[in-house]
Amino acid sequence: MPTTPTILTLSSSVFKTSWLEKKSWISPKNNMSNTLLSKIPLFAGLPRKELDQILAAMEKKEMADREILFKEGDPGEHFYIVMKGTLEVLMAAGQAEELLLNVMSEGEHFGEMGLIMPGGHRTATVRARGESTLLSMSRETFLGLTKKHPELSGSMVRVLSQRLDATNTQTFHELTEKNKKLQTAYDELKAAQAQIIEKERLERELQVAAEIQLSILPDELPKPSNFDFGACILPARQVGGDFYDVFYVGDGLIGVLIGDVADKGVPSALFMARAHALVMAEADTGLSAGEVMQLVNRHITRLQKSTQFVTVLYGILNVKTNEFSYARAGHEPPLVLQPDGKVERLPYRPGMALGLWDSILLDEHAITLPPGSTLLLFTDGMTDCRDPNGEAFGIDRIKSVLESLSNSSAQQVCDHLLSTLVKYQNGSKQDDDVTLVAIRATGG
Repeated sequence: MPTTPTILTLSSSVFKTSWLEKKSWISPKNNMSNTLLSKIPLFAGLPRKELDQILAAMEKKEMADREILFKEGDPGEHFYIVMKGTLEVLMAAGQAEELLLNVMSEGEHFGEMGLIMPGGHRTATVRARGESTLLSMSRETFLGLTKKHPELSGSMVRVLSQRLDATNTQTFHELTEKNKKLQTAYDELKAAQAQIIEKERLERELQVAAEIQLSILPDELPKPSNFDFGACILPARQVGGDFYDVFYVGDGLIGVLIGDVADKGVPSALFMARAHALVMAEADTGLSAGEVMQLVNRHITRLQKSTQFVTVLYGILNVKTNEFSYARAGHEPPLVLQPDGKVERLPYRPGMALGLWDSILLDEHAITLPPGSTLLLFTDGMTDCRDPNGEAFGIDRIKSVLESLSNSSAQQVCDHLLSTLVKYQNGSKQDDDVTLVAIRATGG
């Protein structure tokens, strides 16, 4: 799991009114900047108070015509919003092969890609086209904002997808214009070079999208005295549809979540972010696992306009009674490793995935975990993974490996199962994400 950088949380205690008044460009009588923020898709869902705090954390920057804001390879330390004017996004700026990738105008934002990973660098040059005015936000403040509002991660992935499409279109037009001016052979060579550069840039940005997605996952798992938790995830592509979480929902109660969105890629990643955010929102209301799943399905079917769906298992662990009550929405039934080393698949009934029907049938159960036992939740990428001969790993192999892990911690169980799966795969193509979550009753 990636180490999370130090986060600066945006709170009212940080930004005093007297400090705001020193910002001459933020006028209480003129909320032009606030209105501009509210129209940006990334911030559109935030309350007015939060927008005010964001503005207070941002610095104003004036740029002259053709002034360069940053160059390719520069460290990415700030996120920018265009308040006034126009900026050009370029590759090979100032050189004969200079390539215009995009034009940014009022209300558009950029620079977030360089902030997600520590040490991130700029993938293009940005230059002013005429006099321009920008608002800038530091890395620390930007990461604090995404941590406070996890739904912004889904918005960023969506903006990235739109930006990639726009960049492809713009690049195509640029290359078409060059075809009219250069000899055929020379033009084909330059186009090939530009395409290679663009492909590498898109691959880097997709990697950043994967980092955004992983940032949704928990940085640390709860550590009650009589239980320990473990988890791991192995995406099949740079961005995928699996997710998990382990979090407190009340006094002595811990929510455990695992899910698998149908299909892969950026659309599934967006759907995953939405499903995860909805579960987290409803889980805080004190409802049972089944009630949470019913509400989440209602939200998804009302909002979702495609045929995507997600299988989910959500349960609530009572660390005082050792009872784990859960609702299964079309997901793989869990396995339990008993203290005597015996592995059993928990009883199950039909359960329907979330997102396809307004009314769904859930498989709801409760189990008491004795000290020394381990409960394993997993996605079907584990059972469906195949070796070079095309044979699936299967549930029986999971049971066999699990039987040998009676004295292992929850994290050791997950790590050993995953390493065993990778060895079994032996370099063959991975078709689906693999996610594991383990709950071990230590009794200590």
